[in-house]
Amino acid sequence: MKMQKGQSKMATEVLMPKLGLTMTEGTIEEWRIKEGQPVKKGEVLFSVATDKLTNDVEADADGVLLKILLPEGETASCKSVVAYIGQPGEAIPGVASGAAPAAESAPVPAAAAVSTDGPRTVLVIGGGPGGYVAAIRAAQLGAKVTLIEKEHLGGTCLNIGCIPTKCLLHSAELVEDIKNQGKDIGVKVTGVEVDFPQVIAHKNDISKKLTGGVRSLLKMNKVTVIDGKAAFTAPKKLSVKKADGSHEEMTADAIIISTGSVNSTPPIPGLKENPNCIDSTGALSLKVLPKSMVVIGGGVIGLELACAYAAFGTKITVVEAMDHMLPMLDGDLTKIGVEHMKKMGMDFHLECPVQAVESSSVGAKVICKNKAGETVSFEAEKVLVAIGRKANTAMLDLDAGKLDNDLGRIKVNDKMETSVPGVYAIGDCVMGYAQLAHTASAMGEVAAENICGHEVHYDESTNPTCVYIEPEAASVGLTEEQCKAKGIAYKVGKFPMSANGKALILNGGEGLVKLIAGAKYGEILGMHIIGPRATDLISEGALAIRLEATVDELISTIHSHPTVTETLREAALNVEKRAIHTPNR
Repeated sequence: MKMQKGQSKMATEVLMPKLGLTMTEGTIEEWRIKEGQPVKKGEVLFSVATDKLTNDVEADADGVLLKILLPEGETASCKSVVAYIGQPGEAIPGVASGAAPAAESAPVPAAAAVSTDGPRTVLVIGGGPGGYVAAIRAAQLGAKVTLIEKEHLGGTCLNIGCIPTKCLLHSAELVEDIKNQGKDIGVKVTGVEVDFPQVIAHKNDISKKLTGGVRSLLKMNKVTVIDGKAAFTAPKKLSVKKADGSHEEMTADAIIISTGSVNSTPPIPGLKENPNCIDSTGALSLKVLPKSMVVIGGGVIGLELACAYAAFGTKITVVEAMDHMLPMLDGDLTKIGVEHMKKMGMDFHLECPVQAVESSSVGAKVICKNKAGETVSFEAEKVLVAIGRKANTAMLDLDAGKLDNDLGRIKVNDKMETSVPGVYAIGDCVMGYAQLAHTASAMGEVAAENICGHEVHYDESTNPTCVYIEPEAASVGLTEEQCKAKGIAYKVGKFPMSANGKALILNGGEGLVKLIAGAKYGEILGMHIIGPRATDLISEGALAIRLEATVDELISTIHSHPTVTETLREAALNVEKRAIHTPNR
């Protein structure tokens, strides 16, 4: 924000900031200082929303906020005047003539034409990555949309899931890089220290910016947001308990259920009674870095958090009832990931189901039975329970809504339609699909478009799975194990990250690209990556499957050098035993 001083005894202009090269306008999310209140230089004056981010803007001068020209929720172009700061009695341009100056606002786009094919009103239950996307898309198509959210816009993903977890993992990755690569690359750092409260504070700040941005996007698209809880009283009829305690009966032409999922808690004796046993939400809000942690569950959530805490210095022990971990990944990727985690100091105990949890002087003792039938125990300050998530539908009264479900998981078709006409369900609360944020968002668009008269079908075949362990892994399409189980004739190409220059620079070349192709035509059936930038690279595999691309077409596409993307082409070359930079075995 730039303050421009006028003539003598004239107030100082407060301008809409330009926070990036592409920013042309911003929306006032909240005035932190009210008109007439004093303000100090460096104090947060207001928050501004642009795209999906909300940023705090600080004052550049001391004084009093004399006049606010742009109210909350309104939009103005960059460099336009939004307020005045000055001393009492200083003149404000235009006020003396009786007319306050208006901020230069961006032109309001013409409203989209209301669909004549679909319903005019839509109710969305849940404001997570599925719900808010569905609401915005329906509004874009001309529907009048109301979104009901009982807690946090952005849902689990933005508040206590994907984004907070990745914040911790990014901090952990930096620590790992400094410790493991610093000396080799000529960066000498002594006394690497983790400021854990600041790690948590940074995580909270990122979440706040993104959730504020979601609220602004909903407002820009004229979506009405109600803070409250919804439950069915009959098919297509809701009772909404609002934050102020009042109730409202609501109905609409269409309802979209997007209530997400919650952590599952296994019936382990002593688990609920021990305050040192936490779930993923608790692991993201610890005040003090624990010296030791037992992780119950070798799935995505448990291992991602385990990697973060291990990098921070926590001693990690993982216990898993099954004989393998990360079943959603190709076996070759899991093997590399586990070996790296062992190098980080993590201990793994497979086929070791938990029998009970007891209190201990350390924090908690986890009692298990190993594959030999022996009783073993592990003590730690904290026990992280991460055995999966279940549909968050208990409060909806699905029976009253006559919605077909399986233990709370709502049954839908590929148009996201439920058993009740006009009622749709998306995301983690539905049955039979991957519980991922981008799954919910894609489903949200499908539901909104079908509601508004377009026939669209959800296709899971190009939905990538991303696992943010160290190194990160990603997968799309069929694994080698799935091809064998289905009897599909296939061929495989592999390329090690150690043969790629950019990967060597980034993480020492740890990782692998594995490509699965049809034996007859060479069409891409699956792509599996572990190594640097894996979660970004996987989109090429998803697009290849969507376009039914062949190995030859991937080979004929020039990939820039030096990049990690070259590994994808080299894996395709290896399918045909043509790899240049690795032996063709």
